[in-house]
Amino acid sequence: MSQNARQKVMEPETVTSNGQSRPFGFRDKVGYMFGDFGNDFFFILVSSFLMVYYTDVYGISAAFVGILFLVARLWDAVADVSWGRFIDTRKPGKHGKFKPWIFRMSFPLVISGVLMFVHIPGMSTGFYEAYAFVTYILWGTFYSTVNIPYGSMASVITNDSVERTSLSTYRTMGAMSASLIINAVGPILIFVDNKASADGFLLAAIIFGILSYACYLACYKLSTERIVLQENKGSKAKLGHTIKGLLKNKPLISILGASLIFMVSTMLIGSVNVFLFKDYFTNTAALSIIGIIQTVAVFIAIPLVKPLVNRFGKKETTSIGMLLAAAVYILLFFLPNLSTTQYIALSAIGMFGYAFFNTMIWAFVTDVIDYHEFLTGLREDGTVYSFYSFARKVGQAIAGGIGGIAITAIGYNSAREVQTEGTLKGIYTLATIVPGAIYLLIFFILVFLYPLTKQRMKQLSIDLTEQRKLKK
Repeated sequence: MSQNARQKVMEPETVTSNGQSRPFGFRDKVGYMFGDFGNDFFFILVSSFLMVYYTDVYGISAAFVGILFLVARLWDAVADVSWGRFIDTRKPGKHGKFKPWIFRMSFPLVISGVLMFVHIPGMSTGFYEAYAFVTYILWGTFYSTVNIPYGSMASVITNDSVERTSLSTYRTMGAMSASLIINAVGPILIFVDNKASADGFLLAAIIFGILSYACYLACYKLSTERIVLQENKGSKAKLGHTIKGLLKNKPLISILGASLIFMVSTMLIGSVNVFLFKDYFTNTAALSIIGIIQTVAVFIAIPLVKPLVNRFGKKETTSIGMLLAAAVYILLFFLPNLSTTQYIALSAIGMFGYAFFNTMIWAFVTDVIDYHEFLTGLREDGTVYSFYSFARKVGQAIAGGIGGIAITAIGYNSAREVQTEGTLKGIYTLATIVPGAIYLLIFFILVFLYPLTKQRMKQLSIDLTEQRKLKK
């Protein structure tokens, strides 16, 4: 690294609104939790119910909606990177570098979210298709303008690895809390006599929009950015130099790979479980039980995360969790004659295992942002986080059809009241051995490819401190 490059980064400072240093604490964790609480009021409403709104209220074909979702995810991926690069060229202000953008863009985001659920009666199918396309893309773009600074902000709230794990944990708590509210209250508001109601959807959007905006304001008020670095200039602004650094960032590449295949498994299980309980166990009521248990598993894991990470490290704790999940799902494959209750009880242990990865993934991202600075001398929180988000959204676009393709491949026939024995075995295989193999692969990625152990993170913190002193 050249001496010139070294001079372009300032020593980090701790700042507050009154100019005095306030230690990292519970207020920051709650504030950061509110950020994803706000995000997921709309994100989960959209991901869970927008498809049925478009098909049943607008009368749009499911095929068109599928194309819209694919195009939107690819556009969002580009928007993420563009916005991340833009933010990294901005100077930190009185309230930090990222928080102000949450404050500025959250209101347009909420308004665009409500607009998605406005129904004008009597219009043509073409009008509804065009309206859906414009409003959904607009909402996704505004979502990037809030979510990218929000995700990037964790790395400047604190530079302590264990404290960042707490932020990741509280972020997951916010997301899961929003999920519980949406899934419990949403259907009551949006369905009337078991049919989608246009007025009900709009009412839900307004209520959750107000709650979402209140959460964003709480995130802005309660969180404090402490790590203040000078804006990037000169060579730092060159995208090619950044990409070269990203490609050399082994922790980023490995955690990105693990995250992508974890996403594929999550989407696959979500798709296959419907058929597993409907056709294999013939017990659709168990679907809601599985959803509740998955949420409970996360909340059981949450209080264990910080002490385990403090003692063993993120990589080490998450690896054991993924190994446990892999073992459980592989065991389920070899126990095909379980009752519904037995299957749910065993799978709950697997859910508890992978809950640690799901909870700590955002803490991993903040660590790879630090590693990027160590490698390149560039402090590009927004860019690194946006590239991570970019890859996840491309993965969502590609993986979106995996469940349907897999179900079709095993011979599922919706016209049959009872599926063939081969199809039922195929459904059980997709629900057990496939996620088991994926979790085992993630375990190997974490153990053999992801290099940031607990000791390495301690050394990285020391190295960055010394590096920043030289650049001052």
